[in-house]
Amino acid sequence: MKKIITIFGATGAQGGGLARAILNDKNSEFGVRAVTRDPNSDKAKELAAMGAELVQADLAHPDKVLKAMEGAYGAFCVTFFWAHFSPAQEGAEAKTMADAAKAAGVKHVIWSTLEDTRLHVPLHDNRMPTLQEKYKVPHFDSKGESNRFFKDAGVPTTFLLTSFYWENMIYFGMGPKRGEDGVLAITYPMGNKKLTGIGSEDIGKCAYGIFKKGPSMIGKTVGIAGEHISCANMAKALSKALSEEVRYNSVSPEMFRSFGFPGAEDLGNMFQYYADFEKEFSDARDIKIARELNPSLQTFEQWLADNVKKLPVD
Repeated sequence: MKKIITIFGATGAQGGGLARAILNDKNSEFGVRAVTRDPNSDKAKELAAMGAELVQADLAHPDKVLKAMEGAYGAFCVTFFWAHFSPAQEGAEAKTMADAAKAAGVKHVIWSTLEDTRLHVPLHDNRMPTLQEKYKVPHFDSKGESNRFFKDAGVPTTFLLTSFYWENMIYFGMGPKRGEDGVLAITYPMGNKKLTGIGSEDIGKCAYGIFKKGPSMIGKTVGIAGEHISCANMAKALSKALSEEVRYNSVSPEMFRSFGFPGAEDLGNMFQYYADFEKEFSDARDIKIARELNPSLQTFEQWLADNVKKLPVD
């Protein structure tokens, strides 16, 4: 009998990467219980075809979350802030998973988290605006402050610090865009600071590596990255992959926050945090450790080679 890993967000970026990493390893000691709101979605059906057990549940229903964890050895817990933009909801979802993991006796949980930026930029620090009255980078801070739910419940947890998804260039509007002069450009408020990034599939593979290492990883905070790379060098790599010039358009955080799309202020603050605390952020994400967990870890250029055709470039 294989040890069951309950994967929340199994049809999403991180959870899907973990599910595929396990299911593609025919000698794995683990089996996949994929939690999804819609078992009839194409992504869910793909996982089922690979051998996953599908469970219909969402984080708004604690009874279903508990049932999804019962009998499982491990659980991968992740939230998706961008579905609702609510730190309070994200915290409630994290607590639901932590409480269910405790009640079900799960032996190893991975909580996909981020820093609480207010430890470096208190609310009274005006270098960046306070958002939603209580946060600097809401989608970071709400995850960071939710670590306590797993600690307080006494759940055996590995805290996984993730990085900027390179898939944001494909699905989140952060890829090259053609300007009025016809030239492609990427626009980030990073100056000459390095952006710590990773392919989302590699996050799942690193999580699999943590489960394989087992109890020795419990209680640890593990930060992962594929590369620490400047936006100027990202533009050079994009130019090479697309066979046309891609410029780096460096803007101020204030300018980025003013762009007006949903989440622009949050992301503007996030990039400012990346830049202002470049060393602290990158030091917390060790490429060597990520590669030990996931020997196929990709650099940005390697990720581009596999994904350049997905970039929405006109």
